[in-house]
Amino acid sequence: MLSAPEALDILLSSVRPVDEGEILPTLDANGRVLAFDQTSQLNVPPMDNTQMDGYAVRAEDCASGSAQLRVSQRIPAGHVGEPLQPGTAARIFTGAMIPEGADAVVMQEQCEASGDSVIVRHAPKPGEWIRRTGEDIRAGNIILFRGTRLRAQELGLAASVGLAELPVMRRPRVAVFFTGDELAMPGEPLKPGAIYNSNKFTLRGLLENLGCEIADYGIVPDSLEATRETLRAAAAGNDLIITSGGVSVGEEDHIRPAVEAEGRLNMWQIAIKPGKPLAFGEVRRGDAGDSAFFIGLPGNPVSSFVTFMLFVRPFILRLQGVAEVAPKVFAMRADFALPKGDRRNEFLRARINPSGGLDLFANQSSAVLTSTVWGDGLIDNPPGNAISPGDIVRFLPFSELLY
Repeated sequence: MLSAPEALDILLSSVRPVDEGEILPTLDANGRVLAFDQTSQLNVPPMDNTQMDGYAVRAEDCASGSAQLRVSQRIPAGHVGEPLQPGTAARIFTGAMIPEGADAVVMQEQCEASGDSVIVRHAPKPGEWIRRTGEDIRAGNIILFRGTRLRAQELGLAASVGLAELPVMRRPRVAVFFTGDELAMPGEPLKPGAIYNSNKFTLRGLLENLGCEIADYGIVPDSLEATRETLRAAAAGNDLIITSGGVSVGEEDHIRPAVEAEGRLNMWQIAIKPGKPLAFGEVRRGDAGDSAFFIGLPGNPVSSFVTFMLFVRPFILRLQGVAEVAPKVFAMRADFALPKGDRRNEFLRARINPSGGLDLFANQSSAVLTSTVWGDGLIDNPPGNAISPGDIVRFLPFSELLY
């Protein structure tokens, strides 16, 4: 069996990023991946401006620490003041342009208004409370790089330099289906031996988080021909096919022979817990000569959830052209004991407690979906590693794995 890093390397080295893009209004580009570097055509801020409400002054006029100056003008944001004459001050408001001749701003809390004058009870240094032209961004500099996954802050940055539209990669097209005659949909009566198809809801939610266009082929009967037929249909118009269930080696597990008949498998099992049976390969698109990627996830709900986060998420991000797909890992204190580690690399559901340590969910079974709701993330525990209270462990928060 492959280790988790070996398996991930196989997946990421096989990715062919989508090569189609579109232009979107910046307001509509949240969650999309930038197709080209973006350069600012202007300085930010575009002029020297004040960081505070207060008074624009000449620092030399206020050297005494108790100067009384005539207030010559009032400058709100969005207005241009007159040149500041020696011995005067300008009432100024946050974001307003510094008038010519002024070289400092004194915050209003350090000033005392007196009729048409102000007493400045502070000796400012030149440049105090002034944002300089281009302090944040210089015209001609790249502000956003190709492969950036756009969040709210990237959209705000683009808007701050006047970018009304952004070039983005098209959304990845992902087909999903679920195998198992025992599966039923919520709202249907449960027959003897049946279970509800929770994986459909989990996987679709995860794919939506990643901005995918989803083609859902539903529950496929446990037969080789039905599985092959669905694979052919799914490959026709999608970049990636994801299945849940049927990837073990039982007589009713048809994923492996179906994929091998319609394409090829490059990977089968990974030495992790939960999630050992994980398949990766490609499915041919008819006679076109190309193929759709295929990832077969385990049927157990926690195994499916964990393997998606660890392997499918980075694969889909790389499919969109994202360069940095590794989640941030945090070193945290274990406040529990794990007397014996498993022979496989375990990914343990854990929660951050009020003291800043980690508590372990009591039942780490791959069928216990409540652990994923209770927990805040996964502990990446190496093979055979026992954990004692106070040990430092590798923690992957769900916030790093779900988007």
